[in-house]
Amino acid sequence: MSESAVTRRTRSGVPPEAFFVASASAQYAGAVIAVKLFDDLAPASVAWFRVIGAAAICILVSIPQLMRGGKWSRSEFASASIFGIAVALMNLTFYLAIDRLDMGKGVAIEFIGPICVAALTTRSVRNAIALGCATLGVVVLSGLELSGEPLGLLFIFLASACWAAYIVIGARVAALDRGIAGLGVGLAVGAVVIAPFGAPQSGPAWSQPSLIGWCVLVGLLSNAIGYGIEQTVLRRIPVRRFSVLLALLPVTAVVFGMIFLDQMPTAVEYLGIALVLAGVVIQQRDVLASTSESA
Repeated sequence: MSESAVTRRTRSGVPPEAFFVASASAQYAGAVIAVKLFDDLAPASVAWFRVIGAAAICILVSIPQLMRGGKWSRSEFASASIFGIAVALMNLTFYLAIDRLDMGKGVAIEFIGPICVAALTTRSVRNAIALGCATLGVVVLSGLELSGEPLGLLFIFLASACWAAYIVIGARVAALDRGIAGLGVGLAVGAVVIAPFGAPQSGPAWSQPSLIGWCVLVGLLSNAIGYGIEQTVLRRIPVRRFSVLLALLPVTAVVFGMIFLDQMPTAVEYLGIALVLAGVVIQQRDVLASTSESA
């Protein structure tokens, strides 16, 4: 889906939640493919090829925009680079984590990062309630399983910190209005930064080029499409709302893990999904109430 198409539909009144569902579906379809690649290629190498592929796709698609967009300032390049590094590290640590944890629970714990961002920007009682519901849902989804996989939990907490940085820095990059070009340039820098982790274990991919092709597909789904949609939405809604709407991602991850990876949620985890959705609904009512009051 092109950025211009997303822009037109957003302006025509389609709620951001719809785009989040599309973004989440693309991201976790890519994650399912990635998990299956772990049998043949190290998670760090899958993450590296994913970022390389996504960077190449974004830059190729945005060549006309890069040519007519004028020279980048130093601050613009720095912002895009920091954003790309945060994304690349988030991808790397997330893959290292879900190699050890169920995808749904991993994303739920990772969501601590967006929750912290939302907490720092909460400005109403209703939004605080929405955040509370989403937080409780994430805690339930994580199952409070903070033992048994310490290395996996370390990686997912690092991914959580990168996710928080992705939101904050991503809002600044979106404000530059460089579109997919900004994402592509940032990811190219990020690919260089994580090369020391992904390159040493990448040997099997060079003897089986199809593995690189699958990794590029993961980059297309999870980065180019998924993050491209989010960058468009970030230009149109406040960071606090974006942070709460991200609660749809752990729900989507649980569903994809259940359908494609046979990671079946328990009754308690279903309760967590309901709480997360309740938080999103309450947040949406808060936004609608604020809009009607200002009209």
